[in-house]
Amino acid sequence: MSLERIGELAGLGTAVLWSLTYVQFTIAVRVIGPARLNRLRLTIALGCLLITHAILYGSPIPLDAGSVRWGWLVLSGVFGFAISDAFLFSALLHLGAHRTSLLMALIPVASALLAWGLFDERLTPMQIVGAGITIAGIALVVSARRGAREDGSGRTGRPAVGVLFALGAVAAQSFRYILSKQGMSGGYPVLSTNVIQILAATTAVWIPAFVSGKWRRSFAAPFDGRAAKMTIGGAVTGPFLAVTLSLVALTKASVGIASTLMALSPVFLLVLARPIFKERITPRSLLGTLVAVIGVSILFLT
Repeated sequence: MSLERIGELAGLGTAVLWSLTYVQFTIAVRVIGPARLNRLRLTIALGCLLITHAILYGSPIPLDAGSVRWGWLVLSGVFGFAISDAFLFSALLHLGAHRTSLLMALIPVASALLAWGLFDERLTPMQIVGAGITIAGIALVVSARRGAREDGSGRTGRPAVGVLFALGAVAAQSFRYILSKQGMSGGYPVLSTNVIQILAATTAVWIPAFVSGKWRRSFAAPFDGRAAKMTIGGAVTGPFLAVTLSLVALTKASVGIASTLMALSPVFLLVLARPIFKERITPRSLLGTLVAVIGVSILFLT
């Protein structure tokens, strides 16, 4: 297989994995809560990464990264997982999953603007058209499903506050993409990059829990078997596999194209929504899927 489009394929693979992660975490969060889920999923993912890195490189932690690279990647992990996910969970509380997903589709735009401003990384006119069409398709899909019971209760909080939290998540995640690309400069291994990021994020979410004395609640009941399976499964498909693949996408493709393809998760969720969450697929959703596929095709062909 040709490696010419490995970055774009990695971006698509990331979107598929995040779709599976979304399903698993949606089930788990209803039982154990967002803060507890965030701490446990990062801890499980970190364990998987440390074991894998030790097997492949002989050491669980990449001590040869150098202080400057560690600095970039620690910032990336804190922005992308500790800060961004804190904003994201709060946005979900106030807006629900679908409207939050619609705002998160702004990540490719913010990432491309940051990459242009910081690295002078430019997209061709056709690539800009393809990214715009893809984002439009995503917006059609997630907005068409807005009437569903998003969190199992159908309740949302203050929309204006939710929008601010969602925009904060967009900004933090966009900074993760930029910082990750900077930290991986010179061909630094993707797996080592992810170890540093997840280690930093895990430390960042556990320190406040220990200081406040809330760390014991992370291991307290209730924690039924299904929630445990979904937490472990989501940690593997998300912070472990999806994030590693996203770093491949950022390494092999421009930030704008990679982030656009990784934002396709709501489209793939359309396939999972009916059998798992019993959500009705509307004509608007199907149209959005078709539009997004056209946009992706343009990105691949230009």
